[in-house]
Amino acid sequence: MEGCWKILEEHHIDEDLVFALPQPLEELPHKYDAWIHIAKNLPELIGNGQLRGEVEKLPELSIDDLQGHKSQRLARLVLGYITMAYVWGQGDGDIRKVLPRNIAVPYCGLSEKLGLPPILLYADCVLANWKKKDPSGPMTYENMDILFSFPGGDCGKGFFLFSLLVEIAASPAIKEIPNVFNAIKRQDQESLKDTLLKIQQCLRKARKVFEKIPEHVDPKLFFNVLRIYLSGWENNPQLPEGLLYEGVWDTPKQYAGGSAAQSSIFQCLDVLLGTDHRATGDTSKKMLNLSPAQSHDLLTADDTYPVCTGGLLEVEKVEKVEK
Repeated sequence: MEGCWKILEEHHIDEDLVFALPQPLEELPHKYDAWIHIAKNLPELIGNGQLRGEVEKLPELSIDDLQGHKSQRLARLVLGYITMAYVWGQGDGDIRKVLPRNIAVPYCGLSEKLGLPPILLYADCVLANWKKKDPSGPMTYENMDILFSFPGGDCGKGFFLFSLLVEIAASPAIKEIPNVFNAIKRQDQESLKDTLLKIQQCLRKARKVFEKIPEHVDPKLFFNVLRIYLSGWENNPQLPEGLLYEGVWDTPKQYAGGSAAQSSIFQCLDVLLGTDHRATGDTSKKMLNLSPAQSHDLLTADDTYPVCTGGLLEVEKVEKVEK
């Protein structure tokens, strides 16, 4: 147990928001103002065809002045948005197969520091891409906004914020994990049943939040616009060899884009309950590798992982909790 919660403290996992980044920064040191300017004006720059020219004019900046986890997460978010916009352009099939070194070098350097591949992921556009309008107000859609947008109007805001709110609604379930382990250690089936019911209640709340997504996300805009900018270059016929990161590697690399399947909350619960994804090609393990390093550490901690992977309920032969 102690090892599990030590990871929480050491790897930026918040007591209240768990895997969501608490109070993300909105600005970087002035040295990086040009990055922020482009990221904040992406829809306009894409629309008027100036985005790629502006990106190509950027100087290659060192990441040495990006001190602290939040600063690095913001810079990675910014460079991720710029990268996706540069590659996919206006979403009309005119794509770029090479990411210029002035973006590729700092982006790959930051990504390595944070233990993530150099492509925009759920950990960026959902977990680190939000703010409160009223800092003292509640965590509600009405009192929140995203830091950066792609073309598609409020479609992106609705998709990213409700993905975040689903994550937050489910997050109390993670706090029950030590109670699950304690109940197993004591062979206390009643306590285990009660704890699993609490987890179930959290998931029901998360589902209610999830059901609000259609009210705020236009499916046509999502499919025809936003989805393009979330697309990766792994098994993508438009970039069959992947993307070349100039100045970093000599050959193109393939990476999957952002997906809600990368949610660390649900990855964690899958591991806890021993969910077997082998029938679907073990997608869960692939998504785990695209989760923040801190959640990966939590899910594979030496003192928790062996218990979880065996299938918690099956190994301990507890009574099945009614759905």
